[in-house]
Amino acid sequence: MTSVPMPIPSRTQFVLDAIKHRILTGQLTPGQALVETELAAQFGVSKTPVREALKTLAGTGLVVMSQYKGVTVRMVDADMAREVYDVRLLLEPEALKRAVRRGASLDAARDALTRADDATDTAERSLANREFHRALYLPCGNPLLGRMLDEVRDQAALVSAVAWAAQPSWEREAGEHREILRLALEGDAEGAGRALHDHIASFVQRAFPGARLDEQALDQAEEGKE
Repeated sequence: MTSVPMPIPSRTQFVLDAIKHRILTGQLTPGQALVETELAAQFGVSKTPVREALKTLAGTGLVVMSQYKGVTVRMVDADMAREVYDVRLLLEPEALKRAVRRGASLDAARDALTRADDATDTAERSLANREFHRALYLPCGNPLLGRMLDEVRDQAALVSAVAWAAQPSWEREAGEHREILRLALEGDAEGAGRALHDHIASFVQRAFPGARLDEQALDQAEEGKE
């Protein structure tokens, strides 16, 4: 039996993955300029795949394109963190509760936790953490809700990477992840949702004290604990 060769990533995908890895590991820092000719030379490609990769990264919120400044890595501040985490705070706990109520499989979340524990660098850990959260909300039964949360995944990873560089806290977050998964596997939808809400809110408030999250959502969460 002849083996089927694995598809070779396109030049654009190669460049895209490489730039994203550099951003999430801090090799490319927020505000740093991304010059097409320089990146093309570094990766040994023409400017076309670099340009396409940067457009994709702009669409996911990792870089910013400006008529005057060109392309730069997106700056991370309290306002940016608030925007991203408000979305997560409002949508992720509800998606997880729905997934638990449906009895959805959470094997992928368990596998992602193992990969995060075994990660050897920040980018690998960030990717595993994103996969953990995605494995919690994706089986919620509402594909549109899953796609909405997918749209902020890379931006959330950028916030995490910047926060970890200033104050490593991934071990604490790993413990919170395990507690969220434990409650979900026990079928405690409300408990898992509250734990996820607290996890999201505490991270951004700890990392960016100036980021004031949606007060109504916070109040509703507090009421749910009573």
